Amino acid sequence: MEMAAEAGWLARAPGVLVVALAAAGCASAGSRSAPRPDLVAHYDFEHPVPGDPTREQDLGFSGTPFELINGGAAMRVEDGAHPRSRYSIQTRQVNPTVDGNDDWKGGNFLETGVTTLRAFNQARAITVMGWAKRTGPPGLNSNTPAPDDVYNAVGLFGVLTGTSSGHDVRALLEVISVADTMRLVALGRRLDGGSSQTYAARERWEDLLPLGQWTFLAATFDFDAGTMALYRDGQPLPGFYVNRGDPWAVVGEPEPDLASPTDPRGMKIGGSFPQNTDERNPFNGAFDDLMFFNRALSAGEVLAEYQRFRAGIAP
Repeated sequence: MEMAAEAGWLARAPGVLVVALAAAGCASAGSRSAPRPDLVAHYDFEHPVPGDPTREQDLGFSGTPFELINGGAAMRVEDGAHPRSRYSIQTRQVNPTVDGNDDWKGGNFLETGVTTLRAFNQARAITVMGWAKRTGPPGLNSNTPAPDDVYNAVGLFGVLTGTSSGHDVRALLEVISVADTMRLVALGRRLDGGSSQTYAARERWEDLLPLGQWTFLAATFDFDAGTMALYRDGQPLPGFYVNRGDPWAVVGEPEPDLASPTDPRGMKIGGSFPQNTDERNPFNGAFDDLMFFNRALSAGEVLAEYQRFRAGIAP
């Protein structure tokens, strides 16, 4: 990034449901249009992997399957976020008072790196977007004995780093405590093991994610320009950068500034550790049409995506 750009930092009827979904997925898989060249992964939760409703097909060009963790097929619910959607997935904390590993969440993970997600290897930019609906409060911290200890973050969806334990991310939308106030944020990390930057929305997160209401969220991460942006229902959200200075180490040569040359270890949705070795930051809610791009969409493009969904126009 050039020095001038540094200012970016400163400012179940389960049986019936599963059969219906599997049939729908098989019937429509062959009729889908070719994936867009910038859309790495897209999960609409209408296309279970044939014969395995605990996994979701990827409509993006990477073909990376999505795992429905702990809840399996029961996570699929008939509650679409927009006119063309029939199904979504629900994620939730299962046993708030037990130090266990049973939260419903989603994603994928491979310790050696998910090669089908190589488009995020040395990525110049990333966009994550999708529909979310909050159905409950932040989860109690099941990793501590205190009965009233609440997690300081709520995981939404994002891409892991190439060295992640299942928690560290390259690009993530979440709700997290910023100076003791919970805020909707975009959190990005350009270099594996390096510092992260957070762009936090100024509005109350409870107003941005109203209880029981579908909301379209997006975040862009431009690693070369050193900038991020947040959007709600197609509109930019006023916000601020949390970390001063140059946490992404983008000032000066060499150019351009890219993400680490590693394949992400996967994606996490509705909580951390998609390899299911631990639980943290559960989201009590639902997701629909999650999309991951290997470039930073413009404000106009984010608005167009939102308007397309609202109008019931196919991708």
